[in-house]
Amino acid sequence: MLRLYGGARSRASIVQWYIEELGIPYEFVQLDMQVGEHRQPNFLAVNPVGKVPAIADGEFTLWESGAILLYLADKYGKEPLSVENRALLNQWISYANATLGPEVFGEATREKAFPRHMTVLNQLLTDQPYLLGDEFSAADVAVGALLAYIHLMLKLEMTAYPAVVAYGQRLSERPAFQKSIGGRK
Repeated sequence: MLRLYGGARSRASIVQWYIEELGIPYEFVQLDMQVGEHRQPNFLAVNPVGKVPAIADGEFTLWESGAILLYLADKYGKEPLSVENRALLNQWISYANATLGPEVFGEATREKAFPRHMTVLNQLLTDQPYLLGDEFSAADVAVGALLAYIHLMLKLEMTAYPAVVAYGQRLSERPAFQKSIGGRK
């Protein structure tokens, strides 16, 4: 059985959301980060960096939320992706983790980055319901989770971006979202 390692209020909820979407049986192993369970030898065997999320799928272990999402899409996704669609999926997951998150959550870059990113997303989501078109994907989990965190943690005003607001609402109504990130409210 797939094991997902996480901590209270960790990015493991992003991976949990996608696991729930895929309907994969899994065990959530919650580590007590306050007492340093993530620095103990048992967990360091899964992730030597000592951070969550991480997964163990049989003997295979993997860490970093973006890498885990891509792995789950490849192994458990409903349809194999073309090279081009796989690249687009990789693009959006990388964008969420390396660009959108750091720039919007970084105080020094937030003021300029937030409207720039929201404008781009709003334009795209005006023409299509999900990042890759008509179908929900791991890209929506990666970007959608960050949009939810922006709303929950930063409380930034989003009314100027109605397509982004509608997208966030669509995502938050998904049962898998409610079982993972939605429980954080």
